[in-house]
Amino acid sequence: MDTHTKVLIYDFGGQYAHLISRRVRELGYEPKIVGTSFTAEDMAREGGVAGIVLSGGARSVYERTAPRVDPGIFDANIPILGVCYGHQLIAHMLGGNVSQGAKGEYGPAMLTVGKVLLQFSGITKKSLVWMNHRDTVTVVPKGFSITAATPLTPVAAFAHAARRIWGVQFHPEVTHTEYGTRLLKNFLRAVGGATHQKRDIVGECIDEARRTIGGRRTIVGLSGGVDSSVAAILVARAIGRNLLAVFVDTGLMRIGEAREIRKTFSAFPLRLRIIHAGSRYFKALKGVTDPEKKRKVIGKIFIDIFNEEAKKFRADVLVQGTIYSDRIESGLTEHSSRIKSHHNVGGLPKNMKLEVYEPLRNMYKDEVRALGRMLGLPDAITARQVFPGPGFGVRILGEVTAEKASIVQRADGIIQEELQKAGLLRRIWMAFPVLLPIRSVGVQGDERTYKYPLVLRVVESRDAMTANFFRVPYPVMEKISTRITNEVREVNRVVYDVSNKPPATMEWE
Repeated sequence: MDTHTKVLIYDFGGQYAHLISRRVRELGYEPKIVGTSFTAEDMAREGGVAGIVLSGGARSVYERTAPRVDPGIFDANIPILGVCYGHQLIAHMLGGNVSQGAKGEYGPAMLTVGKVLLQFSGITKKSLVWMNHRDTVTVVPKGFSITAATPLTPVAAFAHAARRIWGVQFHPEVTHTEYGTRLLKNFLRAVGGATHQKRDIVGECIDEARRTIGGRRTIVGLSGGVDSSVAAILVARAIGRNLLAVFVDTGLMRIGEAREIRKTFSAFPLRLRIIHAGSRYFKALKGVTDPEKKRKVIGKIFIDIFNEEAKKFRADVLVQGTIYSDRIESGLTEHSSRIKSHHNVGGLPKNMKLEVYEPLRNMYKDEVRALGRMLGLPDAITARQVFPGPGFGVRILGEVTAEKASIVQRADGIIQEELQKAGLLRRIWMAFPVLLPIRSVGVQGDERTYKYPLVLRVVESRDAMTANFFRVPYPVMEKISTRITNEVREVNRVVYDVSNKPPATMEWE
């Protein structure tokens, strides 16, 4: 029988605890995410714990309410890895010193390895790592050695070989850290051996849906994006005709979206209803400029429509395609900061009468894509770019109107078409226009113009927790800009966003 070795991951509210858990699971170990109240005694009662990871977080160790751990875990003779905030917490709790750096360090940094202990076995002397911090360790605890540095962070890593306690200021769990997987493997070597278990992911998900929903009638919002599509087909496999899929045309979707939805899902045994509600959305969004309020207005109408359809269908359950990155960015863990509200997470009205079920809640985007392929969904769905739940409503800065929606829809069509022609679409995470609430001067047809500038945002990512701007070739970028300013008469300027995540987010709102 296959066996696993249990690794506890303390969640300090950063975006990365679940991603660390995923990496640990991929490497053949059994991860368990725990809160800061999980003590050494709890760990002893848990049994089988062979490793501990103290994850990242947005707080400073010197804040009065900053998350801590039971000091007893450091005396349990169990290997410990501290990541980012966890790295600082080890130093702070064991007698070192943490200070606020003169500059923050966000994004890629060049790491230079000093002492090559097991921590950096098989890792080159210099490599790129991913940073996301301002506080930094300035003095290591007694008995610890500094093992790596970056130009801005003299103590980028430390280790106590005898106690098997490691700390790294960077994030080894993100794909942007070149040797991150190797470092995690090195830590898990200190933990001890484990073997992989082959899992029937589809079967497990279908079984959970059946247990959760039972014989109740259920409704799901189908946007045509990968998350909602996979959630819909998965639950349909579990409960059959007791599921109704509803596509709401908000007026903020891509051009021709309703037509494509009907065509694609006609090949599946799925009950589908399409509702055209654009005028309802634009009326409710009139005068609304705050990004969070926009998301909540869009979310409220979304839920109102579903309540209406649910009454007709006599449904008790609402299925949503919420994935883990949605949940963590909406501030759903104990110490996490809310980055944004999602219409299917942060904006749910308190009087909603449907029970919410989120079958993909613990998955990342690439895992959802893989699940979709297992379920038989076509590449047109599983390889589709990410599209936000609120649609173009959060890609129009300021007030959302039907005219502005038309602008971004037409511009988006050009962007998708040109990236497809250039053979780039499958290499990127998402590409979209952002309409700014200002005007810029231009010259078109020998006349002075005063029209909208538009931002082109193209990013590459694996799991949405981090992202790099995509280096679109200049000729392709020029073609996109020329077509937009020629064909979308309300726009006279296109600029390119070269911000990574962090420090930026993928969306502008």
